[in-house]
Amino acid sequence: MSRNSQKTGLTRREAVTGLAAVGLSAVLPGTAFSQQGQQPQSPLSLLGSSGEWGHGFDSASRTIAMPSTRFATLTSSTVQSLERAIGEYSQIVQRGGWRSVPESERLRVGVQHANVMPLRERLMATGDLDRSAGMSEVFDSYVEAAVRRFQARNGITADGVLRESTASAMNVPAEVRLRQLETNIVRVRAMNEKLADRYAVVNIPAAHLECVEGGAVASRHTTIVGKPDRPSPVLQARIVEVNFHPFWTVPVSIIRRDLIPKMQEEPDYLTKNKIRIYDKRGRELQPEQVNWQSDEAIDYMFRQDPGELNSMGTIRVNMPNPDAVYMHDTPSKNLFGEDQRFHSSGCVRVQNIRDFVVWLLKDTPGMSRAAVDGYIKSGERHDAKLSRPVPVYWVYVTAWANPDGVVQFRDDVYGHDGLGIRPVAVTPT
Repeated sequence: MSRNSQKTGLTRREAVTGLAAVGLSAVLPGTAFSQQGQQPQSPLSLLGSSGEWGHGFDSASRTIAMPSTRFATLTSSTVQSLERAIGEYSQIVQRGGWRSVPESERLRVGVQHANVMPLRERLMATGDLDRSAGMSEVFDSYVEAAVRRFQARNGITADGVLRESTASAMNVPAEVRLRQLETNIVRVRAMNEKLADRYAVVNIPAAHLECVEGGAVASRHTTIVGKPDRPSPVLQARIVEVNFHPFWTVPVSIIRRDLIPKMQEEPDYLTKNKIRIYDKRGRELQPEQVNWQSDEAIDYMFRQDPGELNSMGTIRVNMPNPDAVYMHDTPSKNLFGEDQRFHSSGCVRVQNIRDFVVWLLKDTPGMSRAAVDGYIKSGERHDAKLSRPVPVYWVYVTAWANPDGVVQFRDDVYGHDGLGIRPVAVTPT
């Protein structure tokens, strides 16, 4: 039995069960418990079909709207929303900012702890928790929903549990958040003047992709972007072609930094991963013909065969640019589930890339969804040229706001903001 449970004379199981019942009855009066005495409604039933928290849960838990997926990041409405957010955060700063949240231990629904009081104050300061929820040491369903909302608008898995990553994001000073908003409104304004009616945009710090048409998001995709020491570049390009089951030609930088050390450790690495070596005359070499204790390998071309081991997965999105980067599928799909998705060497890996490709090719004759599925299943090389190139922008926006009033922040992973915010490495627990 925990110390906090001893205070109330309840076991942990009894405390959690009791609070959950109280929380649900308060959250959904007349709904959680029907007049016919049915079983309480599960919080999971309040989830929408997309797995996001629905409006019923938001209103019941006394929070304002969760971040919406329909608003595009780079629009004139974002600029206006940022202006309003700057005004609101200026007032917060003038009032002295917000109270820090102790990072002592994990807190979740059903817990009674002194640290819940400063947590409530912090959530109220930015509107994640309505002040009518009151002050208490109990981590109830209102607090859980407010934590979820804070996590969602800070790019943290919205599980409603207060742990180190969430507390660290809460403890970024209000003055720093204000400066972050002021820095990013300049970026959004500059980009807003250049946008086409139909475009794709990758926000690098958020590690997500938006497909935008007519100012609205048609689809949104989680991505994996460059590591801090191998950053994805800010760029503007045009997507001209989709390559199904592509070969992957290993960049010289990866040959030097990754491939040579890997071959020194595992001499059969190239063979296992179906990577072939070619000299400048196009003749194939065997791994044992290369001196791996030197930089000789950078003089050769390394090309990986199409297939399930290919580093680009089944699809490569071709977008010619001076940085020689592109967007592609990946066999390492487990990485999409992480909060900190900075694992690539500069290119952008796209989750649910099939839907992205269908959107890109929708105006291209003969490239229906069924056709795309067919090319993916065939396992054969095929290049599909877009009938009309689609502009693509890779941008660096660490703070933005939408017309729904939700202000979002992300870590300054590459240090471009110059505000000294230390990114939090999130370890799933």
